[in-house]
Amino acid sequence: MQTRADQWPPRKLSLALQGGGTFAAFTWGVLERLLEEPSIEFDAISGASAGAINALLLAGGLAEGGREGARNRLNRFWLRLMHEASFRSLMLVGGFSPAGSSVAFGPTLRSGQFDPFDLDPLRQALSRDINFAALREARCPKLLIAATRIRDGQQQIFGNDAITADVALASTCPPLVHCAVEIDGEAYWDGGFGGNPPLIGLVRQSTTADLLLIQVTPTRDSFVPITLAAIDRRLDQIAANSALKAEIAAMEWAQSHAAPALRLSTIAAEDSIEGLAQRSSADLGRGFIRMLHRSGREAAERWLGQSATGAETRRALAAAEPALA
Repeated sequence: MQTRADQWPPRKLSLALQGGGTFAAFTWGVLERLLEEPSIEFDAISGASAGAINALLLAGGLAEGGREGARNRLNRFWLRLMHEASFRSLMLVGGFSPAGSSVAFGPTLRSGQFDPFDLDPLRQALSRDINFAALREARCPKLLIAATRIRDGQQQIFGNDAITADVALASTCPPLVHCAVEIDGEAYWDGGFGGNPPLIGLVRQSTTADLLLIQVTPTRDSFVPITLAAIDRRLDQIAANSALKAEIAAMEWAQSHAAPALRLSTIAAEDSIEGLAQRSSADLGRGFIRMLHRSGREAAERWLGQSATGAETRRALAAAEPALA
């Protein structure tokens, strides 16, 4: 891994994009603002669940049309999600539904009652927005897309050469709604269970020491949930962040022992949006999505304006300290 000059903003950046249903519209805003900085190059990008979709849109857009191409690809996807009824329905039963879909959709929706071919419309919809062939081009950033292997519960990382529409579906497959997605004889569920998003693998693949984690699923909630829906929502949030916290703790150890040049920053949606933990990640309200997008842009602006030694730069590593106690 190359060491960086002590400069801010970084000249080369790797991104880790967390999944979290429509909360990932916050990431859309962050990415849109970063794409307006011509001095920043993107090295490697990891993602899981809805974060994987943002990663694929960003990388494919960069490969085909540069910064403007990436911005247009992200905008087109999210605007379709807000305005096209059929696309909204597909996303609601795909990667933009919460992991605890039993509450969101009711007890009648179970993967055993779904035909695998129900995924075909979603596959076709994603293929409209993502040119999977472009992901294999040399100018495309390195990609690490996570899915969870059902057989042993391990995280499976798919790189550029292996990414297909099926991989995108596997990374966003909620187990209580859809049948598992089979790839080369293995069955997969949502990538958010094994690593949301992958960090250690991203460090290994990066040629830059600067990593930015965009975290959209809340870690904090000042209220104790008492209703079934609220409990289910909070359990989803805890599960979505558990693997991430473990990887952050491992990176903190590496930074202090073996990789002092490593610089992990974070932009967290919950730092910008009050009460996010009480909101549903399946909320497709246009006003809510636009607010998330706007908040992401503003958060990225603040991140770009901070100093290299700012407290927010170290927020992600500091958050892991209780896990090491």
